[in-house]
Amino acid sequence: MADADWSRRGLCRTVPPDELFVEGAAQNRAKALCSGCAVRTECLAYALDQRIEHGVWGGMTERERRALLRRRPTVTSWWSLLHTARLEYARAHRDGDLVKRQAS
Repeated sequence: MADADWSRRGLCRTVPPDELFVEGAAQNRAKALCSGCAVRTECLAYALDQRIEHGVWGGMTERERRALLRRRPTVTSWWSLLHTARLEYARAHRDGDLVKRQAS
């Protein structure tokens, strides 16, 4: 992973770890914390690449991560895939904003 200190920037560093390794409805509260986190992508990629089986990581429960791994068995680096997708998303939105400004 290119940025090894991502975990120090996560919103979850402010809550007890027990709040992230929960079951049932409590998982929704843990996932809500992830929704505004700047390192959500890195966190999810780490959990997928390391095949972490417990807890909420990057806004996904263990069940959701297992399902994603089953759907995409050929992915060898989730970090690379998610990082590239984030860059493409940002570029598309930047380019779209540029086109809108030029049309005005």
